[in-house]
Amino acid sequence: MPRPSDTKQRIQEVARELFTQRGVQRTSLQDIANQLNITKPALYYHFSSREELVRSIVEPVMDEEEEFLQGQEALDRVEPQVLLEGYFDFHYRHRTVMRLMLGELTTLADLGLIDRALGWRARLVALLYGPDPTLAQATRAVIAFGGIQDCTIQFADVPQDELRRAAVNGACAALGIEPRET
Repeated sequence: MPRPSDTKQRIQEVARELFTQRGVQRTSLQDIANQLNITKPALYYHFSSREELVRSIVEPVMDEEEEFLQGQEALDRVEPQVLLEGYFDFHYRHRTVMRLMLGELTTLADLGLIDRALGWRARLVALLYGPDPTLAQATRAVIAFGGIQDCTIQFADVPQDELRRAAVNGACAALGIEPRET
């Protein structure tokens, strides 16, 4: 019999897959239990609600993004391309959860997680341009970071190195900086 932590992880994996395919609101806990061949009470042992299950999938990714941002903010000097590359790597690694998050903005808002994500964009802009960017600078940064994030989802079948190069070069172009060879 699997250890409880194994069961919890299996529940999260199946839930992530079903939530991405069907949407959170159209996936019941019973659907998840059925997919795992466990009882609904067994699922409730690990997660008391669908919202708790969603949060358990999304929050670790959000915590990792927070760590990434804090690490960049702690640097004496941020290199824009290194920041863009790290941002790409993070989003590529978590593209399945990112796809789920983009498809479930209402659910994330209900869980109080949207403001946190929007705050990151402002912090990313500040890393590039300081606390008072011009509108032109802020829009270029939002285009650059949003474009990178979208590319990791839109072009999921492109090899990672090729996509990383193309996405980061595109983001550098949006920012008006010359990309260096990596």
